[in-house]
Amino acid sequence: MGWVVKLNYQHLRYFWVVARNQSLTRGARELHLTPQTVSGQLKLLEQALGTNLFRRAGRGLAITEAGEVAFRFAEEIFGLGRELVETLQGEAIDRPLRIRVGIVDVLPKLVAQRLLVPATRLQQPVRLVCAEAPAEQLLADLALHKLDVVLSDVPIPPWVKIRAYNHPLGESGVVFLGAPPLAEKYRGSFPGALEHAPVLLPMEGTALRSSLEQWFKNTGVRPRVVGEFEDSALMKSFGQEGAGLFPVPAVIEIEVAAQYRVERVGWADGVIERFFAISVERRVRHPGVAAICEAAREELFAEDRPQGASDES
Repeated sequence: MGWVVKLNYQHLRYFWVVARNQSLTRGARELHLTPQTVSGQLKLLEQALGTNLFRRAGRGLAITEAGEVAFRFAEEIFGLGRELVETLQGEAIDRPLRIRVGIVDVLPKLVAQRLLVPATRLQQPVRLVCAEAPAEQLLADLALHKLDVVLSDVPIPPWVKIRAYNHPLGESGVVFLGAPPLAEKYRGSFPGALEHAPVLLPMEGTALRSSLEQWFKNTGVRPRVVGEFEDSALMKSFGQEGAGLFPVPAVIEIEVAAQYRVERVGWADGVIERFFAISVERRVRHPGVAAICEAAREELFAEDRPQGASDES
């Protein structure tokens, strides 16, 4: 058996106050102690945890990555302590469940929204905190416990060395949509009609772009790429104005068609877009994350093809 660390919660409170104030002097003042006393107690906490929580930054202190993790745990611990006192004194508050979600920037916003809605329908009040960024940045935040889950169109890349787990949510076929005049022009002999047709695509390097490039090669069509986008919503806006045909996951086809007033051109047969929830839990316990995963598997991606889709190609 390994050594059991006995955590001194008084020392943890000193750390929490100093980190919250971002200053040893201001923290000591709030604690009504001398900076020397607080500094000594922080060193004892670091020795007990076996890691540095602060580092020197000029004349002041900067919190380390380990300190960031400790601070977030301390926030929860002392927040619960306050609630305990308020509850026992008859001042119970209806504390919302906080769900911190990272959304990979290439994930379609409508897919993200449909994935997140079930988490907002839990019995207890919910506070949803969403951050959008590249996958690498979000996974780094996940490793530091700044996020509860990351929603992505790809699993954890093999070169990202963090302890986290992929939770497959489901998959969707892909359809091409376009403004009505463009859709009517290219719908007839799809996918052959895509030869030299104007198309709007996700940026190179994304999972969907790679799948589409392979599909173009397999079908022998060479469309004319007139736009490449990191932001899928911007791509749809250009598509709405008739700039080109654009791909979307079939699972949100109905919503996209209604919102952007576009029509189906054809089904990219064989192109599949997959979706994942990534968390530090091997078995999901966070009730908000569990709601996202369960609803995605049982409702959003329950069928191979969404309502309204056909086998046309």
